[in-house]
Amino acid sequence: MRVLLVHQNFPGQFKHLGPALAARGDNVVAMGMRDLGDALKLDAQGRPSLWGMRYICSQGSHNTTTSGHPWARDFDSKVIRGAATLDSAIALKAEGFEPDVILAHPAWGEAMFLKEVWPHARLTLYCEMMYRTEGLDTGFDPEFPSPLHGITEHARLIVRALPQTMLWEKAVAGICPTQFQADTFHAPMANKIRVIHDGIDTTKVTPAPAQEMRASTGHVFRPGDEIITFVNRNLEPMRGYHRFMRALPALLRRRPDAQVILVGGEDVSYGARPSHGTWKQQFLDEVKNDLDLSRVHFSGKVPYNIYLNMLRLSKLHVYLTYPFVASWSLLEAMAMGLPVLGSATGPVEEFIRDGENGMLVDFFDGDGLVDAACTLLEDRALAARLGAAARQTAVDHYDLSTVCLPRQLAWLDEVAHG
Repeated sequence: MRVLLVHQNFPGQFKHLGPALAARGDNVVAMGMRDLGDALKLDAQGRPSLWGMRYICSQGSHNTTTSGHPWARDFDSKVIRGAATLDSAIALKAEGFEPDVILAHPAWGEAMFLKEVWPHARLTLYCEMMYRTEGLDTGFDPEFPSPLHGITEHARLIVRALPQTMLWEKAVAGICPTQFQADTFHAPMANKIRVIHDGIDTTKVTPAPAQEMRASTGHVFRPGDEIITFVNRNLEPMRGYHRFMRALPALLRRRPDAQVILVGGEDVSYGARPSHGTWKQQFLDEVKNDLDLSRVHFSGKVPYNIYLNMLRLSKLHVYLTYPFVASWSLLEAMAMGLPVLGSATGPVEEFIRDGENGMLVDFFDGDGLVDAACTLLEDRALAARLGAAARQTAVDHYDLSTVCLPRQLAWLDEVAHG
């Protein structure tokens, strides 16, 4: 089978699927906007390759526009990416490459014109999420109202979604990692989506003896310490950082031996930027006079092996999020066998059943968060039971090699054969 994978930030969600296709003998070409540098090797024809896949970096990834209507600028940037990928596709076709299947992430525009080059290829889409004006992150948190409302906001989102919606009629199928995300799509795409998670390696992300670790402050974390972890790519309101920080003073008063590790950068991944400074500092400043700061440790972003060791040291993992795409850290904490205290929001409820394999609390209920955290830290038998059930959930339903990857490969084969 000849497969074309298209993702702006390749490999992105195709990190495991692409190599698996190549390993079984499929002819896989990948296109992206990212310079992979030293990660690339040369194949037998002297072409850049990654994990057995030929890789083509399209130009134009940093070309954006600052003119025209503000709503049109985002669309214009996506057209620029689409045109750059179109040039790469035309050159690839001239070499004689004819994909049976194209699997593309449609959100950034690269896939917009691929069916013009290969009209007979079966186009499939990685359906990550569709924005809506109601029921998701927009308007969820009254502390951060949207600058646009009602019909105006809906009109802006129509323009933002155009690169995806224009492909829905051309796509024959879609794949989506969770039902929560799949439910954000409308017909005709909603009727074409198969829900299959990206998967995690539960043989690597697994309970194991933790190693002693020294923080940048000099504090030494040891196995057996009462450690609470909170992890996100960046510390920001979308991921409940403000709600967690506001709960910390009461939580640390009730748990005098607890130490807290917060993993994440100070940039913004989702949502608006603060008017000044960083979200991390803004909400730390709000509560710092009520905190023993020697017990609150900001690690920044850390290498993956250190992050896994932090989870192994942890006695409780707290994960909060708006109704949005769930972070991989949630499932990784579950695979570690940690008791997880999550927000009772749609993306978390798909993974955690309250009282069965974790505990849930209302996103805005700071007192409830403190009470539930204390319960899990005090009742270690309960914590162990919920952690073991969380681990089993990850192994049974989200393991990469035994569950998710075989399903992804089978789905792509189905698509290729109509």
